[in-house]
Amino acid sequence: MSLAEFNEAGDLPTGVRQAAMEEVTERFGSDTDQRRKVTKNLLRIYELASATGKLNRFLIFGSYVTAEPEPNDVDVVLVMEDDFNLTLLSTEERGSFDHQQADRRFGASIFWVRPGMLFEPLSQFVESWEIKRDGTKRGIVEVIL
Repeated sequence: MSLAEFNEAGDLPTGVRQAAMEEVTERFGSDTDQRRKVTKNLLRIYELASATGKLNRFLIFGSYVTAEPEPNDVDVVLVMEDDFNLTLLSTEERGSFDHQQADRRFGASIFWVRPGMLFEPLSQFVESWEIKRDGTKRGIVEVIL
């Protein structure tokens, strides 16, 4: 699936849309100064997660992948390989896996998981991120690695 047009609520249609990071940043990353700032943080998060060699899936959801002109932050779910070991990372890398540090450093909400940590199938876990706080559903973006 490609990055479809927004629905009437300003969201992507439900489902997981796959796209290269270049397509993501072209579509969502440059319309406003705030979007450029958030995109810079998104790219740094992607760089740090990729550098571990253990990144399995990189999901983006929330206001960044909507029609919102001034998203406050970027929301990311990192699915890591089951043999990912946080203690082997540098201090900077480890900070991107800590929700509070990532919020302070990147203005980002970062959640991470190893599939072996889940009590449900990975596909069901991913689908759960489509549900917004009000119970409605939105589309999310998975960066093609």
